Amino acid sequence: MSGSKKPHLNLVVTGHVDNGKSTCVGHLMVDMGVIDQRTIDAFAKESEATGKGDTFKYAWVLDSIKDERDRGITIDLAFQKFETPKFFYTLIDAPGHRDFIKNMITGASEADASVLVISVKPGETEAATEPGGQAREHAFLARTLGVSQMIVALNKMDDSGYSEARYKEVKEIAEKMLKLVGYNTSKVQFIPVSGWKGDNLIKKSENMPWYKGPTLLEALDMFEAPEKPIGKPLRIPVQDVYSITGVGTVPVGRVETGIVKTNDKVVVMPSGVSGEVKSIETHHTQMDSAEAGDNIGFNLRGVDKKSIKRGDMIGAASSPPTVVKEFEAQIIVIHHPTAMAPGYTPVLHAHTAQVAATLSEFIAKIDSKTGGVVEEKPKFLKTGDAAIVRIKPVRPLAIETFKEFPEIGRFALRDMGTTIAAGVVKSVIEKYDPSKK
Repeated sequence: MSGSKKPHLNLVVTGHVDNGKSTCVGHLMVDMGVIDQRTIDAFAKESEATGKGDTFKYAWVLDSIKDERDRGITIDLAFQKFETPKFFYTLIDAPGHRDFIKNMITGASEADASVLVISVKPGETEAATEPGGQAREHAFLARTLGVSQMIVALNKMDDSGYSEARYKEVKEIAEKMLKLVGYNTSKVQFIPVSGWKGDNLIKKSENMPWYKGPTLLEALDMFEAPEKPIGKPLRIPVQDVYSITGVGTVPVGRVETGIVKTNDKVVVMPSGVSGEVKSIETHHTQMDSAEAGDNIGFNLRGVDKKSIKRGDMIGAASSPPTVVKEFEAQIIVIHHPTAMAPGYTPVLHAHTAQVAATLSEFIAKIDSKTGGVVEEKPKFLKTGDAAIVRIKPVRPLAIETFKEFPEIGRFALRDMGTTIAAGVVKSVIEKYDPSKK
């Protein structure tokens, strides 16, 4: 199946807890035949045994992995693959939204498109879409992190008797919310579905003859495949480095942008050491060249294993990756128990790099809806705030601006085991020059 010649898209499904995201996705996967009914029935049996009854069976398909371990079930659908007539999809379903943010930033899952599930059940709609609601937060994050294509599944239509009036009401609420965070809603499909009953997932629902738009599956085929960033300069964040006897130094990583060919002259940053690509392979197959999107291992001549490590960035010698001492960023505070003040030093995660970094200065608090400044030089930032800040990694970091390289211009700030903030690099304040060490 992975040999598919169809264009590939990463799809992330988000939504407020209890809005039925897992049920929608689980049922869709069953109807598409990606997951067999036997697996679902096993889940159903178990959910009955726990007294939750049959209702949970689809949600259980995609239940958080931790719970699965507790129950001795080892299905991990965090990266489920499926095909539509037009695309080959990898479904990224992060158990917790903070995990999703971290994955999104470390490149485990750069989402190309998103499905946002919002319940039409009174009470649940408001909880999801009002300030502090996860649907709103996910939409804002997806938008800030560059996920421009979205479908909204208005779920639990069976709960409202498939009412067109309720659909219109919730669609208006959802549209307003998406406009606030900067989406062009004329390009967004709002699909009335029932994840539980299966309405409008694959088959047009007979319960909603008033709805003339696409089903969820049809809407997935209306997305556009992103252009592969092949024309940009080469950037390969290093995931691992091996020393192979008789071969030499072999870094492994995903080509984020550009093309690499055998005999190319490349440079490793931040060390500034240059070398030559002697051979390239992917999944044990030799290749003469690799391009954006390929996961490769390659032999570098002239580079000692000591001068390259995970988190480094490889680029063309003619266009070396940027290395920063300090940069300006736009961040969103996702979760902080109290408040952050300048001088706070969490761990910055960007592409494959992890480095402690100090928030050296808070320049402005911004309105997440308009991008306008709300307060100059705020004294502190708390959960929900969006801001422009200056960040100083404790050691030089290879990273690019989001504008030029969205693939590697995002980052997360983590502390105490959770994601505190997500952000994008706006500009470089001070560059690091390895030749002046």
